[in-house]
Formats: sequence, C-alpha cells, structure tokens
Amino acid sequence: MADFGADVELEDFRAEAAAWLKANFPAALAGKAAMSTDRAGTGDIAKWRKAIGEKGWATPTWPAEYGGGGLSPAQARVLAQEMAKIGAFNPLMFGMGVTMIGPTIMDYGTDVQKKTHLPPIIRGEVQWCVGYSEPGAGSDLASLQTKAVDNGNGWTINGQKTWTSGAQYSDWCGCLVRTDPSAKKHDGISFMLIDMHQKEIETRPIALIAGASPFCETFFTDAKAPKDALLGQLNVGWTVGKRLLQHERASQTGASMGGRAVSLDQIAKNYVELDAGGRIADLDLRTRLTRHLMDAKVHGLTLARAMAEAKGNADPGNAPSVLKNSATNVAQTRAELTLEIFGHQGLGWEGAEFTREELETVRGWLGGKAMSIYGGSSEIQNNIISKRILGLPDNTQST
Repeated sequence: MADFGADVELEDFRAEAAAWLKANFPAALAGKAAMSTDRAGTGDIAKWRKAIGEKGWATPTWPAEYGGGGLSPAQARVLAQEMAKIGAFNPLMFGMGVTMIGPTIMDYGTDVQKKTHLPPIIRGEVQWCVGYSEPGAGSDLASLQTKAVDNGNGWTINGQKTWTSGAQYSDWCGCLVRTDPSAKKHDGISFMLIDMHQKEIETRPIALIAGASPFCETFFTDAKAPKDALLGQLNVGWTVGKRLLQHERASQTGASMGGRAVSLDQIAKNYVELDAGGRIADLDLRTRLTRHLMDAKVHGLTLARAMAEAKGNADPGNAPSVLKNSATNVAQTRAELTLEIFGHQGLGWEGAEFTREELETVRGWLGGKAMSIYGGSSEIQNNIISKRILGLPDNTQST
C-alpha cells in the first residue's frame, strides 16, 4: 500500500524548497555553476554561498547538530530537483571539504573533531585540500614517504606531496603520512588533519595544458600538527584514506546537487542538421550519442545504488573503482562528442567568434584527459575490479 502521508510530506517540503530557492537564489546565476568554484567571489555568488551555507542545504543530509540540513535522502532528492528546475547549483560541492574531508570526518572523527571542523565546512568558511600523491607514490599510493614523527607535544611532518588541488589557497589539508616506517607499507600510514597556515608549508602551482590548473606541489619542512590531529587510529590511516577516496569518486560521478548539465542531444540540435522528424540526421552520430546517453543513465543508476548500499557502512567497498572508470568513460565520451558536434566551433581557444560555452568545452576536453589518472588511474581501478570483485588471480606474482 502506498504511503500517501509520506507523499504529502514530500510535496509540502517541495513547496517549502521552491519558495526558499525563489527568495534566496539569485536568478542571474542560473546555469552558471562554474562561477561557484571561486570562494573569494563577490556579489551574487557570495550572497548565494552564504545563504545556502547558513541554511545547511549545501550539505542537505548532514546532521543538523553541526549546521547541516538534516534532510532525509528523499527530501534531498526533492531539493535537487527543485534546484535543477531553476538552474540553481550547490556552490560548495566543488570543495573538498564538502565532497571528501567532511564525510570522512563524520565516519572516523571524534566528537571534538566533528564539532570543530564540520560547521565551518558546512558554511563554506574554510577551504580543504588532500595530501595523497607524491613524486614516488602515485597510483602505488601506499609507497608514500612523507613522515610524521611524534615529538612529544605533537607531530613533526616532513616530505612532499604533488597534485594537491587547491593547496595554494587552502586552510587545512587532510594528509596521509607515514608514522611507522618499520611496518608493512599499508600498515604504517596515518591520516592527519594539518593546518596549512604555517611557514613550514610551501605550495607551488603546477601549470597544465588546459591553461588553468588547480594542482600544486606541496612541501612540508618541519611542519607541525597537534596530537589530536590524527583522524582515526594511529597507523590505520590506509583504511581512512580508502574511505575518503570512496567519497571522492562519488563526488566525481555526478553526485553533486543541482545545476544539471544540458542534455547533449539538446546541444546537438543547435549545431547539426536535423531530419524531417526533428532527429539528428547523421545516423552514425545519432547512434553514438544514444549509446552515450544510455551509458550516462546506467552510470547514474549504479551510483545511486552504490551510495544507498554505502549508507552507514564505514568499511570502504570496491564499488568506487567501477564507478570511477564508468564516470571517466561517460565524461570523456561526452567531451569528445561535444567537440565533434560543435564542428569548427569546437576548435577555439580564444576570440569573440566563439561563445563562452564553446571555449569552456575545449578547455574542459583537455582538462578531462586527467580523469584517467587522478583519483587512481584507470589501470589501477581495473586491477582492483579484477582481483577484489571478480576474484581473478594476481598476474603480477612470480611463478
């Protein structure tokens, strides 16, 4: 029997959400999610970031006791639907505090850590970065050598991280460090919350082919962290780190709220020839576009299922490896198809003859090539899938 009471409650909440969005979301920002990545933004974007942060709806299902929305998953879906209707977006979903660090603190943090770090993340007042990869520890992350030594009063950190997105303007860093060099490489690692506002930490931006880059090299030279900087148990940081990657891969796979991208078939109809029935005339393009839309839909459904299965389960699973590769395929295929659809308008780098969308697509296509590498390369994900999901033998072992 249908729960009509629940349906009524959701519709009541839908009306509440629609009214609040109408009163607080600046209409001039509709469809402009890319603007939200600048935390120092002013005007409408600053106003919107403040409003949704104080409401708690940037983190709709996070506990209300920390300033989150306290919504049910069903209510959060309704909120996302209402945001998508008006082109609204979540201005904090691009930050690592909301997508990675905050959820991991909720999984493993002490009460003090939660009360200290979650509220400013929810309000968008702090910027976080993640210190994982090193020059000698990329896909083989467990080979990391950045060390944290107990100095009696706290921790002294020395080493280098690379590809630390946003490190140059971050306030805090969630960092994997080696705390027991004598242990097996997976067993001597801890996860630490490190204040970036100290002269012992230096960041150097890394330039990329797409023009702009969020990436940095980060150097720790006798940097300091207090004893309670550990997230989770000492030398059990590998488990914490894997859980963060699970949250990261969920955020990379379309789990953000609002600002739904324009469907690629709608974009195509503005650029390519249509037949008498209003369909894309090129049968080959139409077939490939249809296959892509099906893949994107299947990916979204798989993501929703994986997130539901992970709810309340602090043990990292292997589904994120499947989703990471699926998200990479969907995103890179969309970028390739978009450039093809644009034709010669997809060749621009600058100039008034190209629209902002066309120029951003070209740069996004270039930047999107990195999806096959960051967050764990596609090859590494395939190894995890083959061994931990399919149960295939490890072909790296000597015979």
